[in-house]
Amino acid sequence: MRDTGKSCLVEKLSAFIELGEVDAGLLADLEKDTQTIARNTLVWSVKDEIKNLYVVRKGWLITYAILQDGRRQLLELHYPGDVIGASDIPFEHATSNLMAIESCELCPFPKRSMDVIFRQSPTLTALLYTLAMIDKSVILDRLSVLGRMSARERIAHLLLEIHSRLQITKGVVNNRFRLPLSQFDIGDAVGLTNVSVSNGLAKLEDDGLIRRDRGHITLLDCEKLTQLSDFINRYSEVDVSWFPRAH
Repeated sequence: MRDTGKSCLVEKLSAFIELGEVDAGLLADLEKDTQTIARNTLVWSVKDEIKNLYVVRKGWLITYAILQDGRRQLLELHYPGDVIGASDIPFEHATSNLMAIESCELCPFPKRSMDVIFRQSPTLTALLYTLAMIDKSVILDRLSVLGRMSARERIAHLLLEIHSRLQITKGVVNNRFRLPLSQFDIGDAVGLTNVSVSNGLAKLEDDGLIRRDRGHITLLDCEKLTQLSDFINRYSEVDVSWFPRAH
């Protein structure tokens, strides 16, 4: 029997469906090898050949693009339990840059390993496809925020997005979670300057909606933050009724 007890990927996906032993084992096999990545290390750059995907075991990473004028646009945040590179499976080369924003542990596995899952587990295939579509919806939600909301509202939306994702893998306790993002990172995610991010966070704190404490954020009133930012928790609306039965 394979040991699946320490699999971040099994923990994440088990939040959506009950995984059978075979399916849990297939996922755990993707985490057999581990690499430690130092903070600010570029894991891959645009146009690098993509041979491996990664499961995040520990730490946060970001996917970003560099615009023609040199500005950076943060596209995705990656947390423990995520599979990085799934959106690049159709391509031979990376379409964006991937960087660790803190010391991380990644589990690399060849793209061809996905073939085993696709052939042996319709359940996991359906679930991984579903989560990829949810991630796309999350990005579209954030893009819709950029053109119509204030700095305070954009930041509130991003914090709720992070909160909803971390809840899946128990990264939130009493609405408090670790936030290793710099103000620069937050600004690049929601299209704001450092000054606007600083002012927006201060305003949310003054309004009694959040509390900042040594690299952690506490959401003091999730309902008001949700109303303020029109946030929709996409991870709470997953329909798994059509999934094939787990092994």
